[in-house]
Amino acid sequence: MGRWFLSKDIRDYGNGNPGSANVFRAGSIKIGLVALSLDIAKGVPFVFIAHYRFGLPELSVIIIGLSAILGHAFSPFLRFKGGKAIAVTFGVLLAFPQHQLFLLFTACMVVAFLCIEPDAWIAMFAPAGSVAYLTISAASFTAILFMLCLLAVFAIKQFDDLKTMPRLRLKPVRWYQSRS
Repeated sequence: MGRWFLSKDIRDYGNGNPGSANVFRAGSIKIGLVALSLDIAKGVPFVFIAHYRFGLPELSVIIIGLSAILGHAFSPFLRFKGGKAIAVTFGVLLAFPQHQLFLLFTACMVVAFLCIEPDAWIAMFAPAGSVAYLTISAASFTAILFMLCLLAVFAIKQFDDLKTMPRLRLKPVRWYQSRS
């Protein structure tokens, strides 16, 4: 999207990843929203088809979902470099038959976004908080396994940024940039 519509290589912006966050950073909210929608959409179709069309078992659906996430995070088309896989994870969770995983992950992400800095720890809080809740609530083993795998993928993708210790967000979140 960045190359086609902005005539920019979005890997030259932000964290250097080819994800939708850097399309936003490259300068276009509209194109960023399209890129975000496409990143989310990458996770939906195969998981949805595997469960609702073919009725595959839960473990198979989870493996297919993890494949979509891994394909985004470690794209063979980009020499096994890729995005942080957060948006595609939302897409996978959106298509999962266990809708509570999507709601749980989203709730953990929002809480972390409002309370924690830096961003790498926000990404880690969502699967970690989900694992904690799923374990306490005696959820299915496959749901816990999926979130543990997701936690591992996020840890690998955020590794360098996780060296900074998390801290509480003391300033309110700014939804826009001031133009002064």
